[in-house]
Amino acid sequence: MALTHEPTAPFHSAQDALRVLDLVSRHSAGVTDAELARRTGLGRDRLTALLRMLRREGYVQQTTGGAYVTGAALSRLGSAHGHDRALREQLQDTLDRLRESVGAAVYVTRYVDGEIHVTGVADSPATPAVNEWVDFRSAAHASAFGKSMLGQLDHNGRRDHLSRHRLARLTSHTITNERALLSRLDAQPPTVPVLDLQEYAVGTVCAAVPITAGATVGCLALSLPLEHAHRLRQAADRLNQGAAGVLLSLAI
Repeated sequence: MALTHEPTAPFHSAQDALRVLDLVSRHSAGVTDAELARRTGLGRDRLTALLRMLRREGYVQQTTGGAYVTGAALSRLGSAHGHDRALREQLQDTLDRLRESVGAAVYVTRYVDGEIHVTGVADSPATPAVNEWVDFRSAAHASAFGKSMLGQLDHNGRRDHLSRHRLARLTSHTITNERALLSRLDAQPPTVPVLDLQEYAVGTVCAAVPITAGATVGCLALSLPLEHAHRLRQAADRLNQGAAGVLLSLAI
């Protein structure tokens, strides 16, 4: 199975953040933003945004003198004891912050061995998760994260998936024609969020953006009740902006 897209902006942001983290971790006494800019070649605005994200996620902290040192989150993840638990907690913290930022339930999904897996969810009473009334593994053609992941596969990968999962009509908005679905996937720009406008469930709208690194297909998604549909595109843009933090959690 091959991928069809180039790495997205969140991927590049995560890669740049990893470079910054590597430099910070090598300077136990701290390193200034001026030195980080010189060593990484990153522009001031981009570096400032990356450092803001790294501080928010707890990967770095700033000393009273203004230098940057490794933060508590990076120390926990770097410990051999309890690493897996620390990783799960860090990812959940990141998703929870993103949920608050976008004002919607947030999901992380991966495409593993030909099937969709929801590997993380952040919801709350004010931002409830969508009711999984049909198994997500059987509804890639109807869900935003399903279409996002199918869109990252090559033509053979898409056809293989669709040969194993019938395009069932879940709502009156669901695409059930395979040719129409494949055309939609071909026309979807990789940098634009994939939308689900009541295709999976009546009364729910969703958006998804890819968070793929290497050969593993994945995405970050959100869901909103229909009465908040007017917020969907703005929420999707915020989701895309926050995707680098999630990718970073998965990469460390």
